[in-house]
Amino acid sequence: MDIQLSPLTAADGPAVVDLFNHYAVHSFAAFPEDPLPYPFFDRLMEAAAGWPTLAAKGPDGRLLGFALLRRHNPWPTCSHVAEITYFVAPDSTGQGIGSRMLAELEARARNLGIRTILAAIASLNSGSLAFHSKHGFVEVGRFRNVCIKRGTPFDAVWMQKTL
Repeated sequence: MDIQLSPLTAADGPAVVDLFNHYAVHSFAAFPEDPLPYPFFDRLMEAAAGWPTLAAKGPDGRLLGFALLRRHNPWPTCSHVAEITYFVAPDSTGQGIGSRMLAELEARARNLGIRTILAAIASLNSGSLAFHSKHGFVEVGRFRNVCIKRGTPFDAVWMQKTL
């Protein structure tokens, strides 16, 4: 698929929040139960300040996915660890967009001295668990039944990849 990867900008904000909210409302891929307001994008960008961000866009300029790294822990002893967040538009999954974004973030992370990437995934999000396993992440922790969405309890699964 012909996609362009570029850093996220404020102009991407509404499309990023709309994409995130799709998964919040229709799946367990995003932890929130209800749609988040558009200022949520500003919070994402604050969390990712100084870290790589990506917008994946098709030839028509439509946002097909977004990805970002952010600090996992504020202590300098953990400065080599990042958390990843990324989502692909539901009509664009399975086309290599997530793999391309992950590869690009990993390359940028290595340039920043990042040696470990962590991902927090809902146990009911089998697609994401499989994607991460396929790309070298391993499960390193599971908090059992710590989340409840629409009355359904689920685990928070932590996966890790060493670069």
